[in-house]
Amino acid sequence: MGLFKKNLVIGMVHLRPLIGTPDYQNNNEEIIKLAIEDAKTLEKAGVDAIMIENMGDNPLAEKLNFEQAIFLSAVSALIKREVKIPIGLDAAFNDYKTGLAICKALDLDFVRLPVYVDTVIFHGGILYPVAVEATRYRKLLGAENVKILADIQVKYTYMLSKDISLVDSAKMAQSSGADAVIVTGVSTGQQTPIEAIEVVKKNVKIPVLIGSGVSVSNVSEQFKIADGAIIGSAFKENKDISKPISLKLTKEFMEKAKEVK
Repeated sequence: MGLFKKNLVIGMVHLRPLIGTPDYQNNNEEIIKLAIEDAKTLEKAGVDAIMIENMGDNPLAEKLNFEQAIFLSAVSALIKREVKIPIGLDAAFNDYKTGLAICKALDLDFVRLPVYVDTVIFHGGILYPVAVEATRYRKLLGAENVKILADIQVKYTYMLSKDISLVDSAKMAQSSGADAVIVTGVSTGQQTPIEAIEVVKKNVKIPVLIGSGVSVSNVSEQFKIADGAIIGSAFKENKDISKPISLKLTKEFMEKAKEVK
């Protein structure tokens, strides 16, 4: 199933804390039920695709542990049975192997890789780019149909070198096999600067997606430049990521997004 289109909207399914992480509550049935409900609500509201993320597994590590990976795979399989739109994964924080392997096993459509060509500092230390390993692993799996959505200078991190511009990162991501680049604000829900979107869009030929802060109030402005957006908190009451997806808010957003020409 195709993914990229004009004004692409990818809705987030934020999973509650999974097995093997500090806030896990031994509530497997609830985790699965809430995830499926969110996915179905997003589809009903008309989003183009969904992205499943282990958002509740704080503090996020570079790679998922064995228990997380098994649960992410299981819940993704159950969601796939319930919705017909494209599905992608963000095995947070930057686990390309888990993301790509699950996509191959379940015939999913895309992965998000937050640290693709940059070297950054995050709460767990230093993260190094995975573009080389990820593209080779995708080839090894025979999963070239799985699209790579690569963040550049991603939120919640700090560049190790301040000499690398956002455009430099975008061009590196493009030349390193990314199928789209993601530009974000400083944190979830924070608006992505319009100047950042403009300068990246002018310098790459692949789709440019907004990774944070798109809402009903600014989607008209931002979709005139970007090719689409990944939406999480804006689809929830009071932008509270712990709450379920709101059908009303999501429909309102989609109606506004469709008006952008």
